[in-house]
Amino acid sequence: MNYEDLYQTLLPDEKTAKDNIASLQNLSKKITKETESGALKYLSRDLDNLAQTTAILAETIERLQAKVNAFDSRSYFESGDFASQMLDICHETELDVQGEFPVYEMFPYRIRLDVENQDVYMDKKRIQCMRPSSLVNTVKAGQEKLQKAHFNAQSFVGELAEAYDLAIVKQNRQTGTDMYLTTLYKLMTPMSRFRRDYNLQNFSFDIARLYTEFVNGMNETKTGRRFDFGPARNNKKAVRILDANGKEQFLATIRFMKD
Repeated sequence: MNYEDLYQTLLPDEKTAKDNIASLQNLSKKITKETESGALKYLSRDLDNLAQTTAILAETIERLQAKVNAFDSRSYFESGDFASQMLDICHETELDVQGEFPVYEMFPYRIRLDVENQDVYMDKKRIQCMRPSSLVNTVKAGQEKLQKAHFNAQSFVGELAEAYDLAIVKQNRQTGTDMYLTTLYKLMTPMSRFRRDYNLQNFSFDIARLYTEFVNGMNETKTGRRFDFGPARNNKKAVRILDANGKEQFLATIRFMKD
C-alpha cells in the first residue's frame, strides 16, 4: 500500500469539489441579489443551476468518501508500508534517521508510530498523518525552526559548568575530571516534570549547537573556565548529535578546568 497512490486518485475529484464549491458560493451571492431585486427570471435560472451544482458536488463527495474508506489505514501502519516509505523518503532527502519500527530518531525529534490508533507522535505532539512525505516535511520544517531559534551558548555552557561542579562534589572527584553529559542532564533536570519540558533530545540539540561553537573556537565560559569534550568510549552512555555538517557524532563527557 502507498498513500501516494490514493493521493493521486483523490486529486481530480478534489479539484472538482473545489470548483463546485466556488460555483455554489458565487450562485449564493447571485441568488441573494436577485431575491432582493425581484429578478425572478434570473432567480429561477440560478436556482436550477444551484440544484445541478449541488448534485454534482454530492456525487463527487461520495466518490471521494468511497476512495478514502477503501484505504485500509490500519493495515498500512501494521504492514510496515508507512514506515518503509518514510525511511525511503528520509534517505532520498538526506534526512538523518535512526531506530527501528515503531520508534525512530530524526535528530532531535523522537518519532513514534502508533499502530493501534494510526497516529504519529513527534516527541509528545500527536500528528494524524497518513502521508510519509508530509511527515518528513514536518520534521524538516521543525529542524529549520530550531536552527533559527536564538541560542546563547555562553549561558548554556554556564549552566553545564554549574551542573558539572555539583557532580564533582557529589562524586568526590577532582575538577578537570571527565563527567558524563547524561549525568549533567539529570542534575539540570532533577524532577520528572522538568524532563518532560526539556527532554534528552532537547538537551542533545543544545549540546550540538554548543559543539558547533566549540569547533569554531569557543572553549571558555564567561568566567574564563576552559572546557573540552571527552571521547565516547561507550556509545550507550554518549549523547548522539549531528554536527554543523550533518555528520553523526557521539559525545560522552565534558570537563571544565579551573580558572
